[in-house]
Amino acid sequence: MVKIIDALNSVLEFLYPATCPLCNARVSTHGELCADCWGEFHWIDKPKCAKCGYPFASDLDLGLETLCPVCAAGKCELDWIRSACVYDDGSKVAMLPFKHCGKTQYSTFMSRAMMWALRDVDCSAIDIVMPVPLAYKRLWHRGYNQATLLARPIARALGLKMDLESVRRKYRDSMGHKTAVQRAQNIRGVFNVVRPENLKDKNILLVDDVMTTGATFDELKRVLKRAGAKNIYGLTFCRVARTA
Repeated sequence: MVKIIDALNSVLEFLYPATCPLCNARVSTHGELCADCWGEFHWIDKPKCAKCGYPFASDLDLGLETLCPVCAAGKCELDWIRSACVYDDGSKVAMLPFKHCGKTQYSTFMSRAMMWALRDVDCSAIDIVMPVPLAYKRLWHRGYNQATLLARPIARALGLKMDLESVRRKYRDSMGHKTAVQRAQNIRGVFNVVRPENLKDKNILLVDDVMTTGATFDELKRVLKRAGAKNIYGLTFCRVARTA
């Protein structure tokens, strides 16, 4: 039986060889990036903020528990946040098609990179994985919630339940091209907890595709804490560099 399975896998590999999802170059494993495409991303590694994961200049040696100015001032949106890479021209080639053009196959390498970003935090404290909800109108128009596609393999890898039913999101205008103040105003009151019993005393990992100003995480933390959640963490594929 093992020989038969190996033979079938060899045939499938011949018919459908593993290729880089971005450039179609041959790779060893389905869903992974080739070395050239991998090198185009600004992956977040040390040194970085111990709380929000924001990257510091690579030539700084600040120790393990150094905080960025925002977190040092007690203004971090969540209890901790991690992101796989910086949102820039390198990551846009994946992020924008994944979010707006149906390139859902990108979720494989994106979710793997996000798991790598969790390597320095204690995941054993997490009780629930929750993709940031999408309004029904936008979900119907797009056809998928990109946060859910990323969260599903992460929840599976962590051996945790993925919560898709406890929080609902109202439809609002797109957050794109809004200032930080406008984003905060636009997101206020957009989330509604419909099953607080699922959240009481739970440590929740929020999963999203990109962190821009943090307004979405900040608002979700507010409503989840009010519903009785204990700690709220965040994980995204990429994050926008701070301008101030």
